[in-house]
Amino acid sequence: MNGDRILFTIVTMLITISIVLVYSMSEFVVLLNKTKDLHFFVRELIFGFFAILIMWILAQLNPDKYLAWIGFFLFGISALAMVFMPFMPENYVHAVGGAKRWIKLFGFSLAPVEFFKIGFVWFLAWSFSRKIEHRSKLKDEFFAFLPYGAMFVLVMFMIAFIQNDLGQVMVLGLTMIIMLTFAGSSIKFFFTMLTFIIGSAIVFIVSKTHRIERIKSWWAIAQDNVLSLLPAEMASKLRVPIDVVPYQIGHSLNAIHHGGVFGTGLADGGFKLGFLSDVHTDFILAGATEEFGIVGIFFIVSLFILLILRIFRIANRSENKTYSLFALGMGLILTFSFLLNSYGISGITPIKGIAVPFLSYGGSSVVASAIGVGMILMISKRVNLR
Repeated sequence: MNGDRILFTIVTMLITISIVLVYSMSEFVVLLNKTKDLHFFVRELIFGFFAILIMWILAQLNPDKYLAWIGFFLFGISALAMVFMPFMPENYVHAVGGAKRWIKLFGFSLAPVEFFKIGFVWFLAWSFSRKIEHRSKLKDEFFAFLPYGAMFVLVMFMIAFIQNDLGQVMVLGLTMIIMLTFAGSSIKFFFTMLTFIIGSAIVFIVSKTHRIERIKSWWAIAQDNVLSLLPAEMASKLRVPIDVVPYQIGHSLNAIHHGGVFGTGLADGGFKLGFLSDVHTDFILAGATEEFGIVGIFFIVSLFILLILRIFRIANRSENKTYSLFALGMGLILTFSFLLNSYGISGITPIKGIAVPFLSYGGSSVVASAIGVGMILMISKRVNLR
């Protein structure tokens, strides 16, 4: 095949692991939803095969001819879908918690935000490579960034308010300011924008009751460890009473602990049986750690690190600035998604509801990520990786 064979192989291995994990983790969900025994396994098998096929097909294409077309198409069509989703009738969209995030299509649910992330990164890479350059004054940098800032505010409104998905906004925001820095912006402007994004995140958190409850649920577990490092008098003032039972994080940590070094074995985990909800999606890393232990999760994390390093290597060696920024942005999207999920299920940060790239159950996530990697495989044909 054309393109980087090592990158293609790593992603294929992760998708294969995902199919095995979904088969094991969906046992209780099948009984709860009264679906067919292999319902989730078969769908993930289809998603996985389709994702690998997409990567292979994209790897054959000429990046100079097709890359921009694919990037702008994803950006435009997914943005339109997110704009019109709130106005679509219930029989065409799937809503959770009042937020319409999925479009029903041929028996499957499609999440436009997953494809929007890829298109958004391409748009930023294309535009930054033409418009952003080093400027001596912070004021000049601010005015150069102003159109992108206005666009990001619109993106925050669409995703955080309309779709009630703050985690995706955080991933996109962090990715954008790092891409901006590599495009030529100053470190001073980077920290200015980072402060703005953190402030915006705080506003979004306090604007929704369920987000505040999620923070309190996380703090219920984290405060003992954090406050134990402080003087007793100060700790007592900072400690807050908890009226929300942190069962998700608690069961996640127990599942990780129960796995030990070598795990309980495939399909022998206990916390997936009704104790840990969404174990085949948001908490798949916790379920994998219980069944495969530290050894198994170390192997998965190692694969993911190799994946990110390979993408960053392609970004670093690409002489085309747009290609380089896009590969960097895709690597950051995958990295932040993995970190936010792994930190959430281990209690380091609040749970964000972010899927693990290539591992969590869900067709939109794995196919969109595969398209992103396929575009990087196209770029790798123009890069000397030796």
